[in-house]
Amino acid sequence: MAKIIFWEKPGCKGNSKQKEILLASGHELDVRDLLTDNWTKDELAKFFGARPVAEWFNITNPKIKSGELDPQQISADDALNMMVAEPLLIVRPLMQVGNERLAGFEVEQVHNWVGLKLESVGERDPKNCPCVTIACDGTEI
Repeated sequence: MAKIIFWEKPGCKGNSKQKEILLASGHELDVRDLLTDNWTKDELAKFFGARPVAEWFNITNPKIKSGELDPQQISADDALNMMVAEPLLIVRPLMQVGNERLAGFEVEQVHNWVGLKLESVGERDPKNCPCVTIACDGTEI
């Protein structure tokens, strides 16, 4: 199986479930803190590839949920600048195996990339944080 570098927001329930799925699928994780790594625009861009800019964002971020930021209206360069300044805007997790990188946790995409034991996924879509009234960063929404 794969050795995956897994950048998370410590304490995020969604990231915890994603790690459980990867470990149950036989992968080894090198877990890192998404919020404390010293990101550059060039490094972050490697995780997103040709995906639409709107998919780069953490949709549970209070600025997005409130409508303060509209990911559909943000350029790639502006998005990267915002994410370097405020990593909580980045879709989680960021993952890397060798030189290959992936942002977010779309089950089918992750399965096609490194392989998953799909029975370990469960009923709740592990793509998004399960926070409802409190954002994953602890702020009320």
